[in-house]
Amino acid sequence: MFRKVSYLLFCSLILSLSAKAQTIDYDYVTETVYGVNKNTNGGLIGGLFIRHSRMIDDNMFHVFGLELSNVKHPKEVRYTSFLGNTYIWGKQNYLYSIRPHYGRELILFRKAPQQGVQVSAIGAAGPTFGIVSPYYIDYATSRFDSERVPFDPSVHDNRGEVLGPGRIFQGLGESEIKVGAHAKVGLAFEFGTFKTNVTGVEAGYMIEAFPQEIVLVPTAQNRSVFHSVYISLYYGLRK
Repeated sequence: MFRKVSYLLFCSLILSLSAKAQTIDYDYVTETVYGVNKNTNGGLIGGLFIRHSRMIDDNMFHVFGLELSNVKHPKEVRYTSFLGNTYIWGKQNYLYSIRPHYGRELILFRKAPQQGVQVSAIGAAGPTFGIVSPYYIDYATSRFDSERVPFDPSVHDNRGEVLGPGRIFQGLGESEIKVGAHAKVGLAFEFGTFKTNVTGVEAGYMIEAFPQEIVLVPTAQNRSVFHSVYISLYYGLRK
């Protein structure tokens, strides 16, 4: 009887150590991911981001992140000039948001080694540095001449005279900096068959606010608070 009990205890100990070894083999202390973002305030690609996570305990991580997004007005409409160039009629300013943030990641469901899906809840907040840059257009001043100037609704009232947009990043040197704040919550679904690599999708909600109204399209209602739903695709490494 004693031998049977001892044998069972020994087998239980071996199985316990084996399971623990598998868990430790999968555990990681840090994770760094980068990816692209699609949101309801952006275009086809709403932004780029990088995120670094560091373990607090088995299921909780510090999260440090940085995101760059182009925030658009819902009334922006693209047109095509007779030269075939596309432009946004009525747009006066770009808004580029730089968002450093800190938060926490809570692992809700941990994946098995090299298989399954890990589900995490992420919450973060931080300042927003908004770069408000004038939107340039190529506007016909005569039959044979044009000029690239910032769009002014009091001057540029004829859409047929717009030949196209200005040069890429033109007007960035004339930008104003608006300081605000943002916060977001989301769920991350991580996949991958390698212990050191991670591929995943994050979906969630973000709110961003500035002290003053940001004028993007002067002929429409503008806002100081922006709400968006986002989805992000990312890839990274963990150690």
